[in-house]
Amino acid sequence: MNLSAIKKRINSLVEKLNHYNNQYYQNDISEISDFEFDKLLEELKKLEKENPQFKLPNSPTLRVGGDITSNFETVVHRYPMLSLSNTYNETELLEFDERIRKTVDNPIYVCELKFDGVAISLRYENGIFTQGVTRGDGEKGDDVTANVRTIRDIPLKIEGKNIDKNEVPSDFELRGEVYLSKTQFEILNQEIVERSKEKGVEEEKIPDLLLKNPRNAASGAIKMKDSKEMAKRKLSCFVYDAYGTPFESHTSILENLEKYNFAVSPFHRKANGIQEVLEFIKDWEEKRFTLPYETDGVVIKINDLDQREELGFTSKSPRWAIAYKYKAEEAQSKLKSVVFQVGRTGAITPVANLTPVQLSGTTVKRATLHNEGEIKRLDLHEGDTVFVEKSGEIIPKVTRVVTEKRVKNAKPIIFIENCPECETKLVREEGEAAYYCLNQDGCPPQILGKIEHFVCKNGMDIDSIGSKTAQNFLNAGIIKSFADLYELDREKLLALPNFKEKSVNNVFIGIENSKKRPFKNVLYSLGIKYVGRGVSEILTDEFSSIDNIIKASKEEISAVFGIGERIAEAVKAYFDEPKNIETIERLKTAGLQFEQAEKKIVILDGILSGKTFVVSGTFQNFEREELKEKIKGLGGKISSSVSKKLDYLLAGDKAGSSKIEKAEKAGVAVISEADFLKMI
Repeated sequence: MNLSAIKKRINSLVEKLNHYNNQYYQNDISEISDFEFDKLLEELKKLEKENPQFKLPNSPTLRVGGDITSNFETVVHRYPMLSLSNTYNETELLEFDERIRKTVDNPIYVCELKFDGVAISLRYENGIFTQGVTRGDGEKGDDVTANVRTIRDIPLKIEGKNIDKNEVPSDFELRGEVYLSKTQFEILNQEIVERSKEKGVEEEKIPDLLLKNPRNAASGAIKMKDSKEMAKRKLSCFVYDAYGTPFESHTSILENLEKYNFAVSPFHRKANGIQEVLEFIKDWEEKRFTLPYETDGVVIKINDLDQREELGFTSKSPRWAIAYKYKAEEAQSKLKSVVFQVGRTGAITPVANLTPVQLSGTTVKRATLHNEGEIKRLDLHEGDTVFVEKSGEIIPKVTRVVTEKRVKNAKPIIFIENCPECETKLVREEGEAAYYCLNQDGCPPQILGKIEHFVCKNGMDIDSIGSKTAQNFLNAGIIKSFADLYELDREKLLALPNFKEKSVNNVFIGIENSKKRPFKNVLYSLGIKYVGRGVSEILTDEFSSIDNIIKASKEEISAVFGIGERIAEAVKAYFDEPKNIETIERLKTAGLQFEQAEKKIVILDGILSGKTFVVSGTFQNFEREELKEKIKGLGGKISSSVSKKLDYLLAGDKAGSSKIEKAEKAGVAVISEADFLKMI
């Protein structure tokens, strides 16, 4: 085949395959079999590889990915991607409408469901998709073009029978929301389950490996360095706005984007006044849960683009739009009983057993009651009708009691005095909300809990030892503590029921790999009271080795920024206990890492020098640990708790409300991710 024929064949294949793709993904019509499609696609790949000069910008081979990106280039947005003001109540929406009416007579709004995904900017030049950029800080974002090309909802070229090419703007930008459907989320998690079982991962540990929610999964995927892996996520995208176009209203933007073969949410409505806006919000409050993707609110915008320009912007958001966020979903249930659970530290947590209710797509049968103080606050009685709330990843909790439905002579729920497992008298220390069982070495749930904590993902990460396996080892007398894991006898394990050669091999592989875990993981895995991941990192950074921590006085420990007196007392008490020192020596002999590896942090320009941060919640552009490293790399310090010494509480989505409240009381500045990005 000569070059002219090759070029013609490539053009023909691209046209055919794009047509088949469009029919399948947009109209749910399969015109050819998967086998025939794949055969044509392979032919196209081969021809493009041999003749790259003929590869078209809308080639379907771009959909399968393959580009590897080591670092994403930062791009300044031509049109800033500002965040919207949020509200959770009707009063603030009415106030928004009043502000609008001071400038605009009889405003016409457009209401759209707010999708829980990742904002993206899409640029088209001469009808060809040329660039995809994340929201970033609103002023600049990351270039993720290779990954965006794998999203089939996003046309690589604007074309269609009813489109006049002259009417398509020569250079314009779109705003969209990249999301993962509920179905695809379930499929991906099922694949993780299957792969984990093939690797011999303990069943109880598999939930820790699962994607937490569709939004986080989409956010992680869009920043994957390998676009081929990103393509496997099968993300979707709704577009909802355009810039650099001749259109005069928001509704005309949506109509034309649909005409250009973009995926536009069908769930939008023009509203003649604020009352119709409120009707739309109320109408979708329950219906949204039936949709195949996650939504968390409604966006309200002025329809007329000239009026938008007249209203303008604040420094952070447009004055012509607002996002109404639905409250956390709650439902009524009936209290069946209250059980008291013993944690690995001996803390006693009351848990409500409830009649099953559906919340956030899951069946809720149990909810936390936190502690004795919460039971008293609720004035909880046997058989009470209660409201239970669940928001995102948060554990369900009982929020209030419907006292009108309480039966006559119902008995109040009384907190227990003795441990439900070992009968030890419970103790509550001054300043503590929780009661504790102090029988650390004789209380079965505490023994098992310490082992579970030791092998967990953020600890020694031994995924072949889960709760069930640990309990079997304890029952058989093979181990009595987590230190015994490094002295296991292979023959004793093989003698256990249903424990075959493969399972035993996986256990020993996991144990051997755990010896490579860094010092901060080892310290965290010991389960010292109040020493979470953040405190572990602070201590290992400050003291460099376990020996230095053991030798340090309480005053030296508490002098470390981010370590209060209570934490210092707990750390000192742990290492003053001879049996704990004996455990450390055994783990040293086993080969665990008890010294901090040389850690070079490059101080970029020291712009955060002398500033201290607490980081709380989830973030658009960073994993939490990545964000902490960024702060340290710019000369800042990380603390694990809020105090008057703190400079900033960096609060992301779902940041701890207690931290925010404490920061405000202490006069500490609470900043958003966008505020932080402007600082640097």
